[in-house]
Amino acid sequence: MISLEKIREDLKDIRYYYARKHIFDTVKSNVGLIKILDKVEIYNQAILSAPPRLFDLYVCLYTMGYTQEALSAELGFTPEYVQMQHKKMLLFLQAKFEEKQGEEDEG
Repeated sequence: MISLEKIREDLKDIRYYYARKHIFDTVKSNVGLIKILDKVEIYNQAILSAPPRLFDLYVCLYTMGYTQEALSAELGFTPEYVQMQHKKMLLFLQAKFEEKQGEEDEG
């Protein structure tokens, strides 16, 4: 089972990647592809089946670089509500990864 702490660490890496994507894209032909792209693909695929609010939260926080506070102001929600939704998103991702692991174990 993947821990919530590991998911948080992965999401920090994904956020950093998207914040600096233009740099990574520029140097990939000279240096090569970095391993973060595998992680980005796994998380992007997992979030595709999320409810719309959790999908939107992931996109805004991790691909667009919003902070939770800035997103709460943008959406007109309290910071506590955004924090609660973030926790739901983490649990959703954890469940998706467990589901996928179970499918791989069976197959």
